[in-house]
Amino acid sequence: MDFLFQLLFSPLPTPAVISLFALAAATLFYLNTRPSPLRSPVDLNCQTLGIKDGARKTALLEDNNNLMSYYYNEAKTLYEVFQRGLKVSGNGPCLGYRKPGRPYQWLKYRQVADRAEHLGSGLLHKGLKPNPDNFIGIFAQNRPEWIISELACYTYSMVAVPLYDTLGPEALVFIINQAEISTVLCDNQNKAETLLQTRETGQTPVLKTIVIMDSFNSELVERGTKCGVDIVSMQDALGKSNLEKPVPPKPEDLSIVCFTSGTTGNPKGAMLTHENVVSDAPLCVPQSAVVPNTQDVSISFLPLAHMFERVVQTVMYGAGAKVGFFQGDIRLLPDDMKTLQPTIFPVVPRLLNLLYFKCCNQNSCRVRVMVTGAAPISPSVLNFLRASLGCQIFEAYGQTECTAGCTFTTPGDATSGHVGVPLPCNVVKLVDVEEMNYFASNGEGEVCIMGRNVFKGYLKDPEKTKEALDEDGWLHTGDIGKWLPSGVLKIIDRKKNIFKLAQGEYIAPEKIENVYVRSEPVAQVFVHGDSLQSCLVAIVVPDPEVLPGFAKNLGCQGSLEELCKNTVMKAILSDMTKLGKEAGLKSFEQVKDVYLHPEQFTIENGLLTPTLKAKRAELKTLFQPQIDKLYSSM
Repeated sequence: MDFLFQLLFSPLPTPAVISLFALAAATLFYLNTRPSPLRSPVDLNCQTLGIKDGARKTALLEDNNNLMSYYYNEAKTLYEVFQRGLKVSGNGPCLGYRKPGRPYQWLKYRQVADRAEHLGSGLLHKGLKPNPDNFIGIFAQNRPEWIISELACYTYSMVAVPLYDTLGPEALVFIINQAEISTVLCDNQNKAETLLQTRETGQTPVLKTIVIMDSFNSELVERGTKCGVDIVSMQDALGKSNLEKPVPPKPEDLSIVCFTSGTTGNPKGAMLTHENVVSDAPLCVPQSAVVPNTQDVSISFLPLAHMFERVVQTVMYGAGAKVGFFQGDIRLLPDDMKTLQPTIFPVVPRLLNLLYFKCCNQNSCRVRVMVTGAAPISPSVLNFLRASLGCQIFEAYGQTECTAGCTFTTPGDATSGHVGVPLPCNVVKLVDVEEMNYFASNGEGEVCIMGRNVFKGYLKDPEKTKEALDEDGWLHTGDIGKWLPSGVLKIIDRKKNIFKLAQGEYIAPEKIENVYVRSEPVAQVFVHGDSLQSCLVAIVVPDPEVLPGFAKNLGCQGSLEELCKNTVMKAILSDMTKLGKEAGLKSFEQVKDVYLHPEQFTIENGLLTPTLKAKRAELKTLFQPQIDKLYSSM
């Protein structure tokens, strides 16, 4: 007690007093300026409400509420969304771009709107009609001209059709013919030459005009003339001297046809209306605490040809916020982020881990809201990032056919391992999948969606449309979901890629892969089996940064290729098996042998789709010799 009395009441040295006052002042400043806690708009123990036929809707919608078709009364189409952004921003900065080592330059909202009107007028002057029967191809990497091209379509009620860089010539030809695209806007001469070659060989007779954003040589124009294609620059296509009054679309009009790359066969063109996209935009703004404002800035690097990025940008423009584009090289993204300082960051899980260490350690993250989608994210990774970054991180779930998202985690919900609740624009129900022993009566089944964001079908493909949409209008996703006690949805399996083993057991390889990829030395894994075999095997791509250290602990050294050929393989298989047991995989779900492959599966080598999903058919074909050898050695 004497010691405590002396400690409390003895005079402190002057420096100590100063330090104590400084600490008190700093503490008081923090308490007065710290952000307010994010309060959930609903009871987190009861986040959804049951309605008829076993479907559920977000608790944000009261019993008498209809599904949402729009967030702002004055913005019911994509054209009106941009006009609202122009108004609320006070003609503020809109689209940002930069050159290496330079700061971002900005186009203001009015500049973007004017250039879109000029471009659209130029297209009409070349013979196109201002209605949803005209399909315009956009074949470019993320850049301001992509958005200007898209807005030009919407300003005159035309339909945008994104073309992927990674589609390949066959799919490119298929889309141009399927959508009867006479005009394509592309970013550079190389892409123009790719398009021109399809016309020269007679594969795309519908193609009449190619508009190029960058400079090009006169030989290309002559080459186009010979095969009946008009090659013009975007500057020349501007219709300043033939300006037409905007012909705005209606909510029910078609806005975009987004071709899904798929893993086999020709791409399918999902037809999405203005209402579909605008209704899905509250994906990112389920309550006022995270609504973007004119001071917010997002970075655009996820492909604009996919609806996840399109919806995020729709949210930004409706709020009058800014979008800055990366330089086009993913390796320079950390520097772009450091320069741009984005506050809203859409990302996919595969990049989230890499970007966190490269960006946040360089103090280049000022992010207040992150949205992750397109693939599952590990609960442990999500928990770590939420704790370390100190910003709101939301997980979205959906697919192109429901415009991007159909569920979203609720603000204030810090739990992980689920994908949240239905958006205000749709409801979700689970239906029985008897062959996999999933029953809606147990709160499990195939995830089905109905609402304002559900697409109208696949372009000129009634058979595929019938497979996706049932007679009552429910979209069948092929994913298996489970309702958790709090009313949130957890994705637990996949229906479409299941197969049987020789003993009749059903296998969902993606579920198993999601377990094995948690192994520290494993970067990617492809699980394979078929009805002629009684067990599973896998192709594993080791993590090149982790494998050397992992191997060294085993007494092994060498190049990545050398390490993939020795006893390291058995250690990796052992670690995968251990994780499988911990995750509750059954014995027949565990792989019995693996082949280590030193090269990653990528979009460029044709083994991943543009949304980073495995192309299972291509992987099977490529690794068939290794698969056969694994089975024969058992």
